[in-house]
Amino acid sequence: MDIDVILQGVEHYGYAALFFFLWLGIVGMPIPDEVIVMSGGFMTSMGILEPLPAFFLTYAGVVSGLTIGYCVGRAIGFPALHYMMRKKKMGKYMEKAHDLIKRYGAFSLVLSYFLPVVRHVVPYIVGMNKMPFYQYVLFSFSTGFFWTLALFFTGMYFGQSIDVISHYLTQVGWIAISVCGIAALLIFLVSKIKKTGEQVE
Repeated sequence: MDIDVILQGVEHYGYAALFFFLWLGIVGMPIPDEVIVMSGGFMTSMGILEPLPAFFLTYAGVVSGLTIGYCVGRAIGFPALHYMMRKKKMGKYMEKAHDLIKRYGAFSLVLSYFLPVVRHVVPYIVGMNKMPFYQYVLFSFSTGFFWTLALFFTGMYFGQSIDVISHYLTQVGWIAISVCGIAALLIFLVSKIKKTGEQVE
């Protein structure tokens, strides 16, 4: 079970495990990014990790892992893309990434976050196309923050169902993320308002 692997990693390496699990996603970690981010939220709800450092290290792992792809694509170019195309089943993801960039340009970085595997391919291609780094950061880092936040809150409040949620994320993508993230955020806000009201009384 994916979450057991993550729990063992956190037990041995602490907060850094969340960062490195996501950072290593660029070389094909078998655990989906969504599961790792939600697991970080789940572990804060269990009291294993503190919310703020867990969230920011998770976010740092997400954006740094994808940024490596951008840097490799920009520095090496086609050979990096050719290497990726040799991997199993990467052809269809390459097609999706190319189509996304052709249709939406820089905004493809935003949309790719909600498409598993494609989110790792798009940075390679935009790097290879010499997209300015400031433009990459603007689109990728800002989207990454909200993407990570939505999944982190989902893990905090629906952590027992991570496997089920992960399955549906691959089926309906951004719709599931949005619904779960908004629901988790509402639960968090309501609980905070209730606590504030109790303290005032």
